[in-house]
Amino acid sequence: MTQNIIPLVLSGGAGTRLWPLSRGQAPKQFLKLTGNATLLEQTLTRCHGSLFDQRPILVGSADNRGQLLDTITGLGLGADLVLEPMRRNSCAAIVAGTLRALERDEDAMVLVLAADHHIPDVAAFQQATAEAVPAARAGWIVTFGVTPRHPATGYGYIATGEDASLAPARRVMRFVEKPDVETARRYMAESYLWNSGNFLFAARSFIDIVRTLAPDVLTSVEQALKLASRDADFIRLDATAFAASPQISVDYAIMEKTSRAAVLPVNYLWSDIGTWDAVAGSVNPDSQGNAIVGRGLVMNGNNVMVHSDGLLTTVLGCDDLVVVTTKDAVMVTRKGKTEDVKNLVERLRDAGFAEWEKLTV
Repeated sequence: MTQNIIPLVLSGGAGTRLWPLSRGQAPKQFLKLTGNATLLEQTLTRCHGSLFDQRPILVGSADNRGQLLDTITGLGLGADLVLEPMRRNSCAAIVAGTLRALERDEDAMVLVLAADHHIPDVAAFQQATAEAVPAARAGWIVTFGVTPRHPATGYGYIATGEDASLAPARRVMRFVEKPDVETARRYMAESYLWNSGNFLFAARSFIDIVRTLAPDVLTSVEQALKLASRDADFIRLDATAFAASPQISVDYAIMEKTSRAAVLPVNYLWSDIGTWDAVAGSVNPDSQGNAIVGRGLVMNGNNVMVHSDGLLTTVLGCDDLVVVTTKDAVMVTRKGKTEDVKNLVERLRDAGFAEWEKLTV
């Protein structure tokens, strides 16, 4: 029995709200949005140390197998790369990775992490993981609830209850969907937590819960893993079996139904880097509130973010903008409206613009 926690990193997202930099062929987890390392590299690096098994499990799209392999090779890591033939949302992905962890260790502890989250305080992250271990070993699915710093409308929230036996974790009373601004302010006043979507659990306990609450997912993924093709680095899930899995998130399938959901409150900085507003919030601004990544200049403007993938990008006399440029596309929007970029990408797709999915130069 190993005492180490196996990181299970979900790397199958598309990140369309970060267009034009993030696209189907280059999702955001493989991009350097907040520093000199990609979000996936940062996630894996946070899991270095004696607390963690140094062979993580990555679950991602078969279309991105080269980028996954390049990432672990560049970091000097070994890893199990579980390839999804199509997206079936987070429940199936987590089940696939957890079943692989059980193949390696029947007493495995699993830490589920999104590949594209930003947590700059590594020490605080590792301490929180260690604090969640007792509750997870006792059969609870422990999520990490982030203390809100502003009334965010892009995150789900968690209402907590007291349970002395779980301390420092707490029992989850309920999960709530993304609120409007006024509701988010009320949630903050009532000490709700942001739902980070990261989890720690004992693998066998989690699979037992899935067997009860989402048996169709478990059956399909078990068959997909049983029929998977394998080589030195890749486990390619069987397409026919995996396609039979319901397309459902772990929140809907498991966390909102189980009586074994716990939450560990954490105070570290966290963002899912889901929008350009979130990227702007993770970059240190100048005295005018302007944040620039890449080749850019803002003159006579305030609260502007420029993100340039090589093209010199300038803004003159404008406030409260996000301007993103790549080799083949330019996107300009007001701050506070970047959630709508996903809808813009859908319009581009429907209008036949190839740039919605891939670089064209």
